Amino acid sequence: MQNYKKLKNSEILYDIALGQLHGIGPVRASQLLSKFGNAKTIFEMSPKSLSKETGWADKTIRHLKRDEALKTAEKQVQFNEQHTIQTIGYQDVDYPRRLKQCQDAPIVLFSKGNMNLNTVKIISVVGTRNITPYGIKIVSELIENLVGMDVLVVSGLAYGVDVLVHQLCVEKGIPTVGVLGHGLDRIYPYEHKQLAINMQENGGLLTEFFAGTKPDKENFPMRNRIVAGMADATIVVESKSKGGSIITAELANDYNRDVFAYPGDIDRVYSSGCNELIANNKAQLIVSGKDFIRQMNWHLEKTDTPPQMLISYELSKEEKLIVDQLREGPLHTDVICIRTQLNPSQLNVLLFNLELNGVVQQLPGKRYQMG
Repeated sequence: MQNYKKLKNSEILYDIALGQLHGIGPVRASQLLSKFGNAKTIFEMSPKSLSKETGWADKTIRHLKRDEALKTAEKQVQFNEQHTIQTIGYQDVDYPRRLKQCQDAPIVLFSKGNMNLNTVKIISVVGTRNITPYGIKIVSELIENLVGMDVLVVSGLAYGVDVLVHQLCVEKGIPTVGVLGHGLDRIYPYEHKQLAINMQENGGLLTEFFAGTKPDKENFPMRNRIVAGMADATIVVESKSKGGSIITAELANDYNRDVFAYPGDIDRVYSSGCNELIANNKAQLIVSGKDFIRQMNWHLEKTDTPPQMLISYELSKEEKLIVDQLREGPLHTDVICIRTQLNPSQLNVLLFNLELNGVVQQLPGKRYQMG
């Protein structure tokens, strides 16, 4: 176990503590990171300097309770070390890039397992806890069609649709992540503990909540924003008109993500939410896994693109950078930006030109592949 002096030199400690400052939510925390470059500076500055830099009153700075936040963070770091839990800070390369696009994204995430939160394709599947035979049929067919698609499937490890999604993914060898509404010191519902263990071989568990946080009702809408924000698309299987699944779908729409829903009999209470999403143009209607894959244009993706491809016109230096990256397979524009060091505006112009000339092809979710 690390002692406090050693921990004080760890960026992880300050990243965790930033999220514990009183009166500082995710939005303001990300603004502070942007201003100061790192969390450590915020804790090392004198009250006078911090007031000068932020314009905050002395009372506001005292109310932050920086020392208390550091002590809480120390306990979490020690817990993580004891239980092989990874800490993913907002500025880490492993932080989910899709989630980072959401202004209310958590500053720190805790994970347990073996997962790539920035894989090329990520979907969230949500639905009622009271899954019906109709819902079971839908989920089974959907997951069957995702085999071999190189996709990460996210859900909430709850009863009903969630647990079936995770179970089938484990059985089919599809990476799956359960986003929790509590700390990693427990599994809720407890009956899903063995499944949670099995998921960690190819996926795992993810949460923003500290150890000791109970699965209280108010935590689950916060959990749902992660489920919606970290995926390219959210699929609603069965749902009442109100509930967690509808909240997740609404959040996904707010984040400009694709939302899909399965329709159902108008007399089915657990189809009413899906039907309303479709009727109100808040979700695209799908009737099968193949239908979903077609609407995402995943069936067009080339997994065997030849290493050298004949191109009908001479590429610029910047265009060659983009093409060299896409020869490996489809990529999100954020990934292309990072790898080519092109700014987003310049990249968009270049991609548009390449698309016009048939060199590249746009896919859903701001992704591109060779044309």
